[in-house]
Amino acid sequence: MASIFATLPPPLLAPGKSFNPLFTYQKITVFPIAKGRSANGIVKAIGDSSESSTSIDIIKSVRNVWDQPEDRLGLFGLGFAAVVGAWTATNLVTAVDKLPLLPGVLEFIGILVSWWFVYRYLLFKPNREELLQIINKSVADVLGQ
Repeated sequence: MASIFATLPPPLLAPGKSFNPLFTYQKITVFPIAKGRSANGIVKAIGDSSESSTSIDIIKSVRNVWDQPEDRLGLFGLGFAAVVGAWTATNLVTAVDKLPLLPGVLEFIGILVSWWFVYRYLLFKPNREELLQIINKSVADVLGQ
């Protein structure tokens, strides 16, 4: 705990000091390294996770597409379509939310479906086992097993 306080940045409005946001941040150590362990082992353990390798694969595939000049137009088009789709979805939700009766009706339907799901699949043990089988089958179908 003492290592956290020792490396905190100085207060932004300290008396006698000018405010310069570009140079007030310092490195904060949150997890101090225990005796007998090296920082390289911790970094390597974190770096070997599947999430980081997946994100690296995505970055590499985007770089490969970006390096080919004929695919840049398609990449721009895909990005533009994603922005337009997000904007359209946001405006659609806002328009539905402004209708006087529809949001209440949709909320009521959502509550009813949630209660039905709890009664149908979660309340009794045989039904929970059935739900687990359905989930396992769906995962196997998606993964192609």
